[in-house]
Amino acid sequence: MASVTIRDLRKSYGSTPVLHGVSIDIADGEFVALVGPSGCGKSTLLRMIAGLEEAGEGEIRIGGRLVNDVPPKDRDIAMVFQNYALYPHMTVARNLGFALTLKGVDRVEIAARVARAAEVLGLSALLDRRPGQLSGGQRQRVAMGRAIVRNPLLFLFDEPLSNLDAKLRVQMRAEIKALHQRLRTSAIYVTHDQIEAMTMADRIVVMRDGRVEQAGAPLDLYDRPANRFVAGFIGSPAMNFLSGRIAVNGGASFHLDGGGPSLPLAAVPPGAHGRPAVLGLRPEHALIDPEAEAALEVTVVEPTGSETQVVGQLAGQPFVGVFRERVAARPGDVLPLRLPPAAAHLFDAGDGQRLV
Repeated sequence: MASVTIRDLRKSYGSTPVLHGVSIDIADGEFVALVGPSGCGKSTLLRMIAGLEEAGEGEIRIGGRLVNDVPPKDRDIAMVFQNYALYPHMTVARNLGFALTLKGVDRVEIAARVARAAEVLGLSALLDRRPGQLSGGQRQRVAMGRAIVRNPLLFLFDEPLSNLDAKLRVQMRAEIKALHQRLRTSAIYVTHDQIEAMTMADRIVVMRDGRVEQAGAPLDLYDRPANRFVAGFIGSPAMNFLSGRIAVNGGASFHLDGGGPSLPLAAVPPGAHGRPAVLGLRPEHALIDPEAEAALEVTVVEPTGSETQVVGQLAGQPFVGVFRERVAARPGDVLPLRLPPAAAHLFDAGDGQRLV
């Protein structure tokens, strides 16, 4: 196990900058997920940590050792790729132990490590098969097993579940998390799927355009996003955003653009009266209340069994509500909604930064 320290890391391809001074600290044994939209720089950052991309500027330290100029094979890391990268002509056992063979590890030691990894990952009965005889989930377990046998200081995962179907992704998510809890080896996990990040990671780093927007525990990012981008990226369905102005006459409230009732606010920043802002509310925090004045004009109703998702317009602005109860609504109906002030988030209308 080892800590990872990244300081002011920068990278450009020709005249195009990709990373703009990224700094991250990863504690010994921590599972950190790098998330963000395509092109945000998360995979480039991972490849730089692995040594597959050269660092332009800045420092990368693994276990306190500066590794900027250290070859990948000498960084004591193991990487699990999106496409498995298994040798098709080798058995599972040979795939698991091949890296150890190249390092000159004793055959008895290789067999012991392969057997332990196979037992942990449920591969013991598959050791004589070749990758072509395995399912997608089994191939992914072999790829993870190949990393485990090396006993690395650091695991790197590059979107390892993106090729699997939805049901198998959920299963493999649980297996990777259980594996990390058992091994307690430091891990960095790149994904564009924020649900994967929320359910698996000890800490999430949200990136956009080569910069870190916010880093913290999953629920901290969910409950108190630093800006509108993080608020909209973390959570599914995404947070609702309503534009309007803050008023403080006779109590704090939010006046929606396009008319409609004023929405009460729990807190506002000093001197905020008349300030343009964006109110954020997560879909599951909206409540159906016959006494409420806010009206959701229903356009789509999506029942999922455990909950009902209702899509519509609130004062002419898009809004989604998620309700645990069954909702007997149809397109064209109007649902009275209460938007709890304590659950609301306020963001600046210009730069999107959190106000309160």
